[in-house]
Amino acid sequence: MPHFKNALLTRLDAQSKELIAVHLRTAELKHGDVLAMTHQRVERVYFPHSGTISCLVELKNGAAMETGMIGRDGQYGGGQALDQKLSLNRVTIQLPGTASVMDADQLRQAAHSLPALRKVLIDYEQFFLAQVQQTAVCNALHDIRARMCRWLLRVNHLAGPDFPLTHEFLAQMLGVRRTTVTEVAGDLQRASLMSYNRGRLRIEDLGKVRQRACECHEAVERNHDLIFAL
Repeated sequence: MPHFKNALLTRLDAQSKELIAVHLRTAELKHGDVLAMTHQRVERVYFPHSGTISCLVELKNGAAMETGMIGRDGQYGGGQALDQKLSLNRVTIQLPGTASVMDADQLRQAAHSLPALRKVLIDYEQFFLAQVQQTAVCNALHDIRARMCRWLLRVNHLAGPDFPLTHEFLAQMLGVRRTTVTEVAGDLQRASLMSYNRGRLRIEDLGKVRQRACECHEAVERNHDLIFAL
C-alpha cells in the first residue's frame, strides 16, 4: 500500500495498519506549501513518502531559520494532535513529494485505542526534539561549511542526492546571507563535492561531504537508532 512507504507507518503491527488505513489519504506536497503557521491549531497529520518538511522559527524582522527537517522517516502533527496543542513553528514544504495525510481528530482517537500507533508517535517526538537540540548546538558552534555539509547529508538521507534548491532557500535554512551560501557552495563545487545547475543541486561525492561535515548528522542518526531500538 502506498501509505506504508513512510517508515513510521511501516513500524505498525498488521492490525493497526488495517485500522488506520481507512483514514489515510495521499496528498501531493509542493515546494513552499504551508502546513501550519506559528501558534495555529494543527488540523492534519502528515506522514511523508518523499520530499521534506521544514520547521522554521520566525523572528519579528521577518527572518526565519530551520530548526528541524522531516521526511519519510517521520511525521508532522502527530504530537500536537495527541493533546490538541498548537504549532510552535511555521511548517513548510522544503522539497516536493507525497505524503499520507490524516485528520488530527481521527489520529487522536486512533492513538487512544492503538498502543502501537501511540508509541511510534511518542518515539518520533522524542527523536525530533533531539534533532532540534542538535541543530541548535550546530548553529551556535560549527562553521558554515561544516553545517552545509551536515544539511546535505540529512537531505540525502531523506530525499536522495539530487533535488531542486535555490541558494536563497538554502540561506534561509542555514540562517545566513545568500552571498555566504553562494561562496560556500562555490567552494564545494570546486572541490567536486556537489554540482549546482539551473536550480538543482546534486551531491557528487557523498564520502567527501561526510568528511567535511560536523559530527551533528551522525549524532542525529545515532539518536534515531537508539530511540527506535527500544
